[in-house]
Parts: sequence; structure tokens; C-alpha cells
Amino acid sequence: MALPKVFIIYYSTYGHVLKLTESIKQGLESTGLVSVEIYQVPETLSDEILTKMHAPPKADYPVITADKLAEADGFLFGIPTRYGTAAAQVKSFFDSTGQLWAKGALQGKLGGFFFSTASQHGGQETTAMTFLPNFAHHGIVFVPLGYKNPNLHINSEVVGGSPWGAGTVANGDGSRQPTELELAIA
Repeated sequence: MALPKVFIIYYSTYGHVLKLTESIKQGLESTGLVSVEIYQVPETLSDEILTKMHAPPKADYPVITADKLAEADGFLFGIPTRYGTAAAQVKSFFDSTGQLWAKGALQGKLGGFFFSTASQHGGQETTAMTFLPNFAHHGIVFVPLGYKNPNLHINSEVVGGSPWGAGTVANGDGSRQPTELELAIA
């Protein structure tokens, strides 16, 4: 019997969401209950702009196409937050899924989120809430993280994530990398 297939689909400019992606993959695979594939959403910025932004080269994961989504049983979307909502690249990708919506191709599949924000109060939860309509319109069943991981109760230091999904806090200049606590949540 084939294992359920989970796609981890992410966008990452500076690598923060990518690190969470790889930690999530490791955790999912360790269960032996699912097969996992990693994809990145298409980039909308030109190489010239990315160079001016000092963005590192993209990781060597395939770029997802909308039609590929129908092959998965579930999804985890890695979303960097821009002004309290999903980055434009993620929004643009979801805008390309209209044919899947028309066919009901994603109806009943499971989905969740994980995030990166510049600050502790930078919008991880609002990103989830403002992205939920995409799931609702497709009939994707949102599966929140909840408070299962005890690291979400730590208040002695900054820890990204919430009951909405795993997360990291990158600082405004991107200098803070995901911590061991955040990676353990992921």
C-alpha cells in the first residue's frame, strides 16, 4: 500500500523558510507514515532584482506547477510574511490554481502552514488567517499545529510559531536564523 503523499511547498528569499522546510521534511519522514516531496513556488522577481537584494541562489528543489498539486494527499505551505500576509510569490502561485478549483481537484486534501517574519509580532498568525480563504475555496482541510509542541510555551526567549503553524523570526535584516527550538517545532 502506498504511503500518503505530502508536498512541502515553500518560498524563501533568504533561506529562513527553506531551513524550516527541511526540518519539517525530516520530522515527517521520521514517522514512516508519509512520503514527502519538497517544491518551491515560482519566483516572480528577476535575477537582477534578487542580486540587488543580496538574495542567495535558490536551493535545488523543483518548482511546483499548479497541476502537480492534484497528486498530493496533503500540503504544508512555507510562507514568508510580508506586511502581515503571504509573500506575493505565494499569492501568485495560488492565483494560478483556478483550473483545479473549477474541477474540485483539491477538495478534501489536508493542508497547513509555516512561516517566517521579521519580528516576533510580524504577522505569523495574520498570514495564516489571510491565507485560509485559499484553502476554503479549494475545500482544503486546514490542519493547525495546535500547542502540541512544548516549545510554543517558552516565554524566556523569542520563539517563532504558534498554534497556526511552525515559524521563525528572522529580524528585519535577516540576521537571525531559525533556532533549535524553532526547528524542533517544525
